[in-house]
Amino acid sequence: MAPRTERGTDVADKPTVALLGTGIMGSAMGRNLLKAGFPLRVWNRTQEKAQPLAEQGAVLGTTPADAVESAQVIITMLRDGDAVLHAMNEAAPKLGRGQIWAQMSTTGPQAVPAEAAFADEYGLTLVDAPVLGTKQPAEQGQLVILAAGPQSVRPVVQSVFDVLGKKILWVDDNAARAVASKLKLVANNWVIGLTNAVAETMALAKGAEVDARAFLDAVEGGPLDVPYLRIKAKAILENNFEPSFALENATKDAALIVALAHECHVSLPVAEAMLARMRKAIEMGHGDEDIAATYFASFDR
Repeated sequence: MAPRTERGTDVADKPTVALLGTGIMGSAMGRNLLKAGFPLRVWNRTQEKAQPLAEQGAVLGTTPADAVESAQVIITMLRDGDAVLHAMNEAAPKLGRGQIWAQMSTTGPQAVPAEAAFADEYGLTLVDAPVLGTKQPAEQGQLVILAAGPQSVRPVVQSVFDVLGKKILWVDDNAARAVASKLKLVANNWVIGLTNAVAETMALAKGAEVDARAFLDAVEGGPLDVPYLRIKAKAILENNFEPSFALENATKDAALIVALAHECHVSLPVAEAMLARMRKAIEMGHGDEDIAATYFASFDR
């Protein structure tokens, strides 16, 4: 009998995975794939960020083309749609027909048509699969994966997703319709809204000389209390803005949300105000910090 992984996939059946992008999320995903025994090939524009995975057993490619050669599944986990297509164009000389491309970055539905056209041109099967979750869920293999792609490739790509996420939600069988990417922006609007609400509430408490801990005590255990409030309030109280979801990346997503709303003729004045607020915090020098650093936008300096 073939050995089994902890999630039930035969070791002998594990596909070779190419991971393009080893930032906060990608590096955590790569570690989990290596721990589960998947053959892994990696690339990152800044090679130093991919070196730790190479030291743990991944094959380090000096170019995207090096990384994707012979891989059955290609994962892109990069900043935005431009970065994704740039990397895939660099990979083009070594792409092979029949490879599965799991596009897991948050590029927004606006980028999906170009991704689908690229996949068609090179004979790839595109799976649109953005994720919900930040640094800690990625490290723990507890992401929520929102996926759209044909039934024919799901058994192979599911074996990869099972290592990366606690929940895989298949929402469509055609990646080109961008259903998964639209759902990701709907969910991120909620995340960004919660974060800005926490940040503004904590800022109001400071400005009004109210003990923010008293506010937290007041809502504790009731319907207004949520774990996310505790996490972001703690970060603000402790002045610890180590990025779990960097403000720069969150602001990019907020811009995608506003753009989608305009395309759909939906009015989202709160989302537009949050985007402006987050851009202000970036201008104040907090772009590389956690999204909770939007807190600083409530003050003149």
